[in-house]
Amino acid sequence: MDWCICSLLWSFIPLCLLIHVLCFIFGDADLTLLRASITGHSPETKLKGLVVWVTGASSGIGEELAYQLARCGSRLILSARREDQLNRVKSQCLENSSLKDEDILVLPLDLLDRKSHEEKAKAVIEYFGHIDILINNGGRSQRSLCLETCVEVYQALMELNFLGTVSLTKQVLPHMTQRGRGSIVTVSSVVGLAGAPLATGYSASKHALQGFFNSLRTELTDFPDILISMVCPGPVQSQIVDNAFTEELNKPVATVGSQEHKMTTSRCVRLMLVGIANGVKEMWIAQQPFLLFYYAWQYAPTVAWAMTNLLGRKRVQNFKAGLDADSAYFTKPKTS
Repeated sequence: MDWCICSLLWSFIPLCLLIHVLCFIFGDADLTLLRASITGHSPETKLKGLVVWVTGASSGIGEELAYQLARCGSRLILSARREDQLNRVKSQCLENSSLKDEDILVLPLDLLDRKSHEEKAKAVIEYFGHIDILINNGGRSQRSLCLETCVEVYQALMELNFLGTVSLTKQVLPHMTQRGRGSIVTVSSVVGLAGAPLATGYSASKHALQGFFNSLRTELTDFPDILISMVCPGPVQSQIVDNAFTEELNKPVATVGSQEHKMTTSRCVRLMLVGIANGVKEMWIAQQPFLLFYYAWQYAPTVAWAMTNLLGRKRVQNFKAGLDADSAYFTKPKTS
């Protein structure tokens, strides 16, 4: 009998390893997040009725967050600079969910106007009574070479992506510590974990967010019911490239390529909500080969440097040739 049990256990181990390998090869998120998506709590159950504040809610990931949270039954605060676009998103939320008009507050917000953040947080608490979840999603990306980029661009990236997020968080966090519960979820990036060409300033701002919130999490050990969660997506279909900084502050991106090779926004957001519902502290969300890149940086940095140099050189070459930098990873440039 003991021999049979040992045999079963020994056969079970390679089976588990095989399942994990298959999940890694065909998965689009880290194993912890994938496991939560299969065996964990559903967002529809855990997020229903919660008050969720989403910044950057006028487009891209933030817009999709609003739609999926509305379908989960969450009450929403939608923030971004463009009030007309926020009203459009609100209308879509109301049309496709059971929420009522009073369940969604449109609250225009400029992350750069840090003096207004205290007033905005007070307005939210006055309207809903409390804040369950803050999703820091606002920010801008970058597409320019370091040697060609003016210092003002780097300053703008840090002011917006890092200090703006920190400022709003500091207005919401005391409310959560007073209640003893809540979640602060911040959208970082794969370049918040590793560097990438054409994004020196953007990567620096995301690294700063990673350092800040990872440190903050350790300061909140006396508040076990406050979740600090970092979301690190790879390439996702959104308007982030359209609005990216270039080498000069007001110069638009010259070439925005096809988005079809990137992960769909809906899938990325679904995984985010699964992570939030299950208290995942850091989420890696990307299709292969980018998911391999996350694990390489975590467990085999020497290999990761080799991958970075190889892919980075190709990215810079395509950028200099006037091609879309992101699609260069997936498609072979056409030659005349």
